[in-house]
Amino acid sequence: MELLIMISACKTASASRVTAVIPCFPYARQDKKDKSRAPISAKLVANMLSVAGADHIITMDLHASQIQGFFDIPVDNLFAEPAVLRWIKENIADWKDTIIVSPDAGGAKRVTSIADHLNADFALIHKERQKANEVASMVLVGSVKGKVAILVDDMADTCGTVCLAAKKLHEAGAVKIYAIMTHGILSGPALDRISTAPFEQMVVTNTIPQEECLQQCPKVKVIDISMILAEAIRRTHNGESVSYLFSNVPL
Repeated sequence: MELLIMISACKTASASRVTAVIPCFPYARQDKKDKSRAPISAKLVANMLSVAGADHIITMDLHASQIQGFFDIPVDNLFAEPAVLRWIKENIADWKDTIIVSPDAGGAKRVTSIADHLNADFALIHKERQKANEVASMVLVGSVKGKVAILVDDMADTCGTVCLAAKKLHEAGAVKIYAIMTHGILSGPALDRISTAPFEQMVVTNTIPQEECLQQCPKVKVIDISMILAEAIRRTHNGESVSYLFSNVPL
């Protein structure tokens, strides 16, 4: 609401152009009707931003990239992937002997892209949910025995899925397990679960402020993506190409 009011205030104050920078897009997980009479809330948020007067949206790692189609205004969906790749190379000594793992089938595309850049293998965990936020069963597709496993996903909320996935990888013989998530919502029992799960580190970006989580849980580490957003804002303002940021981290 605050964002909508500010956009409206800027428009009524004769701003020629308003760009909304939303690092973590709200209601991004409600992007389709998974059952009859369910709302598509991401479309509602898109409509509200457009009606308030936004001319351009800059966001990061949308849960589903088709959300861009909900807007009739330009949307730049930036990727945390270049920053993640840099973090892996700088912080994991034996990164050449890693296996990239997706905790669900939906993130397979994201994982294969990172695996290709690192020239690494990838694995997949198939999960079945009985109801929202509760996972019933998991099956690992691929071999992780004797390797460093890196779990990659776009969002860590209650961390139920990713912690179960870590236990599954540990049982399957992974030597070390890292988790890298773009949006660290870390709600409810997330920090307790991370503390007891067999992770070396749980890495999130600062699309959501993480100061409290860093103090409460030593396993949580943060990748700073402010320079990616800053460069996107600068390029958008000057009318330059933003495409460079899809595959590179600005210095």
